[in-house]
Amino acid sequence: MLPTRVLRAARGPKPNITGFNMRAFKEAAGQPRYDPWERAEAWRYTGTFSRRNRFKGALPGLGTATVLFAGYCLYEHFFLDDEHHHATAHGQEEHH
Repeated sequence: MLPTRVLRAARGPKPNITGFNMRAFKEAAGQPRYDPWERAEAWRYTGTFSRRNRFKGALPGLGTATVLFAGYCLYEHFFLDDEHHHATAHGQEEHH
């Protein structure tokens, strides 16, 4: 631990010059019994604007593109001729 932190910890908590205690204020406030804006804000989290619906259309072609790219990679790996590249890797001459 840093020496400055040790010295601060030894002195105790920093005194509040205003006398306002935020922790006591939050505890006294608690949860409001009635939120007047609750009904006005409810539309933001339901129906078309729910979290699922907001992110559903974020990347419209990603699923299709991923499947097609994986299919192409499999096709290239299993069906395309790869002998041309192997010849140069083994130190042999290229034949065009």
